[in-house]
Amino acid sequence: MTNSPSEAKSPSRSTIVKVVSASMAGTTVEWYDFFLYGVAAALVFPKVFFPASDPAVGVLLALGTFAIGFIARPIGGLVFGHYGDILGRKKLLVISLVMMGLSTFLIGLLPGYATIGVAAPILLIVLRLVQGFGLGGEWGGAVLIVSEYGDKRRRGYWASWPQAGVPLGQLMANGLLALLALVQTEEAFLSWGWRIPFLMSAVLVIIGLFIRLSIEESPVFRQASEQAAAQAAAGGADADAKAHMPIVEVFRKYPREVFTAMGARFAENVSYYIFTVVIVTYLTKNPPEHTASSSFVLNAVLIGAAVHFVTIPIWGALSDRFGRKPLYLFGAVGVAVWSFVFIFLIDTKSFPLTVVAVVGGLLFHGAMYGPQAAFLSELFGTRVRYSGVSVGYQLASILAGGLAPIVAVALYTGFGSGYAVAVYVTLASVITVLAVGTYSETKNRDLADDPAFRRDAPTSSAADRPDAATQNVRR
Repeated sequence: MTNSPSEAKSPSRSTIVKVVSASMAGTTVEWYDFFLYGVAAALVFPKVFFPASDPAVGVLLALGTFAIGFIARPIGGLVFGHYGDILGRKKLLVISLVMMGLSTFLIGLLPGYATIGVAAPILLIVLRLVQGFGLGGEWGGAVLIVSEYGDKRRRGYWASWPQAGVPLGQLMANGLLALLALVQTEEAFLSWGWRIPFLMSAVLVIIGLFIRLSIEESPVFRQASEQAAAQAAAGGADADAKAHMPIVEVFRKYPREVFTAMGARFAENVSYYIFTVVIVTYLTKNPPEHTASSSFVLNAVLIGAAVHFVTIPIWGALSDRFGRKPLYLFGAVGVAVWSFVFIFLIDTKSFPLTVVAVVGGLLFHGAMYGPQAAFLSELFGTRVRYSGVSVGYQLASILAGGLAPIVAVALYTGFGSGYAVAVYVTLASVITVLAVGTYSETKNRDLADDPAFRRDAPTSSAADRPDAATQNVRR
């Protein structure tokens, strides 16, 4: 007789640590690539790929290519989620890592506008699309393979470590750019220095692949696949057929959860890019009000990323004790209030106060980002979980993070005040508070319980069904 998923033996701590390390290594590499592009889009690309008589136009065009990557992300989420729910988490994680690393490496080799003309920005856009497509499939698989290992008592803590790979990747990207900007002249940095971090991506990808290939597939996914095969052999062909279209199952069975995931992303995603990407443009591209150097801003963000890296797992651990929902709401309200303090502090043009502004913003952001991986994983059943979290996460990325730099620059330009940007963050926070605040607590859900196998059982009561909590929320 086949054991139920909940009866599976929990992996050892050493196994979980290995899986966490593999997921975090890949996530760090991929977000290093992604943030490297974001910083370069603000500092380098306007001059190298989009020269124009009006510097503001060049900045907006460069930030537009940053947003294009977000458009490709939900497509990547759909494709990777579909095959990740069928073939497994590990295979797709390897593919996404290679895609991101190769595209970033090629950006480092790309000639500028002065060399090949309009072909330069076109090729840049194509490579950015590949970046976004690969990243669209990365996040869901990385957090799921960790969430599906171990027990629910520490799921928030363990699942937060791949999240910590994001500030670590940013720490590496900003740190290397800050170092180059410090030791090079502006001319040398724009000529060839900016290419070094992009080319170094190849080394990081090799390291990430070595670690990621060493892990085994998620035990929860393996059990779900075995039970699906057994059910199909016993005559459950209909259920097996549906499993091959997981995205259809997501929207048919979990529409509320998709919108909850999207709403949860708004305050988190918008605030993060305001605190770490838009600040670069705000402080360096708006003279005479702001005349900060590139190193001034990069160093401030660098310190903020270091604090963010340390505190994200702490927030994840706290969510195991107090729940995902209270911490998430605290973070959403916090970034709304802090966004006004943030503008006030960076307008002083004081480096210590700018550091306080960034660190404070990222602390509140971490209260959402730490529990987020576990929270989104707990919304969906195993057979559609990769598709569900990827679609919800990445669709919000277009409307939230992808547009945040453009909207923020447009608001500041239009209203002449950074506080217009703070109002924008506040509106995003309202969406998140409504989405998370109206959903039930999820920290006690068992990821091994999958409604795909039990919904047709004639003897199961509502209390016995593994998705009973989800169904109650929908009602």
